Amino acid sequence: MMSESAQSGRTRYVLFDVDGTLIDALDNQRRVWRAWAERYGLDPDEVYRVALRTRPAETFAQVAACRDPQECLATLHELEDDDVRSGFYSAFDGAAEVLRGLPPGSWALVTSNYEHRVRGRFLRTGLPAPDLIVDAAAVEEGKPSPVPYLQAAARLGAEPGDCLVIEDAPSGVQSGLRAGMTVWSVNAAAAVEGVHRHFESLREAVPHILAFASESSGNAVA
Repeated sequence: MMSESAQSGRTRYVLFDVDGTLIDALDNQRRVWRAWAERYGLDPDEVYRVALRTRPAETFAQVAACRDPQECLATLHELEDDDVRSGFYSAFDGAAEVLRGLPPGSWALVTSNYEHRVRGRFLRTGLPAPDLIVDAAAVEEGKPSPVPYLQAAARLGAEPGDCLVIEDAPSGVQSGLRAGMTVWSVNAAAAVEGVHRHFESLREAVPHILAFASESSGNAVA
């Protein structure tokens, strides 16, 4: 049976998380937080454990409550910007293929990072430059709120039901689900709770992502 989107000829859209989904930045994140912790005389391992599950402001509140949070954030930004210039980055296998295979204007990035860093990483890894990035500065509520993904859909002129979210983390998955979108998880041995479909690697997901996008032309069947 042909999907509703295929029958109507509506475009289907793919919204990607970045870190952990398209770009392997785990070691970079660990190095940045280690350098940040050492600046303040804190245990790097404990700081990183907290940072993995919270946003920066919440991390500062837990591990450096006596410090000025704005100073803490400025230091983190300084270290992250330096890492974009000097750190080693790699794209996950399949990232370039899937981005080049999607029709122009049919995909966007939704990230908790900042646009200038994402563009710097894309430039260094050779990934196709995105037309649209919804970053941390674009929204007042980050993931797991649905706001980031809903804003991306609105800026693309898309209905949430025509959007596929590709994520690797629970907060991003919840964001996409709350936005009323189809959500697939990648790059993990086990599926993130709630996802509609799971792939152990981005490479494994590539043909399925492209098939989802192609349904707009009526060539694919659901």
